[in-house]
Amino acid sequence: MTITITAFERSPDRGRGLARDMRVRWALEEAGQPYDVRLLSFEAMKQPGHLALHPFGQIPTYEEDGLSLFETGSIVFHIAERHAGLLPREAKARARAITWIFAALNTMEPPIVELETAVREERGKTWHPEHRAVLEGRVRTRLGQLSTRLGAAEWLEGAFSAGDLLMVSVLMRLGWSDILDDYPNLAAYLARGQVRPAYRRAFEAQRAVFAAASAGD
Repeated sequence: MTITITAFERSPDRGRGLARDMRVRWALEEAGQPYDVRLLSFEAMKQPGHLALHPFGQIPTYEEDGLSLFETGSIVFHIAERHAGLLPREAKARARAITWIFAALNTMEPPIVELETAVREERGKTWHPEHRAVLEGRVRTRLGQLSTRLGAAEWLEGAFSAGDLLMVSVLMRLGWSDILDDYPNLAAYLARGQVRPAYRRAFEAQRAVFAAASAGD
């Protein structure tokens, strides 16, 4: 049965690959699995049909053969466990790669999103520069720790894994800033992820949706 995922009909990221369906598209491309995409408006995301799949009214969701999932990390993990190419076979290496899935989403992403949100929503407030400095300090602490751990390695745990896929996706959220310039190995790591053929296929597919929506305006 063909996999179906949901995505924004008109993504607020304007085709930059930041919407979270990109992560699922990329995982499916890495795994060589065909999939269909059901596009949703913001209004449709709050309707009972979609809420039955995603109780918080967000995207993406994943449906296959009677199974429905929500939450990007859960979906990517499910794909990685079922198909070769995203997790090592050796048990200890596999466990380490899975740990990086959680680290990307639980340790790295929250301070990055908090900083991004503050820059977008607090600009012009008298207290914003001080608050931004605090938030940026937290992000830099995490980036420094990740940079030290990665060192000169190509990927976090040997071969490319789902942990790298999600970590690269998280680091992409810093694209509006020049923060990564201070961490050359992380900037190179991000670039390696973005030139992978599976990433490019997923990115172009997501960007085509935004382009089509824009053309209809």
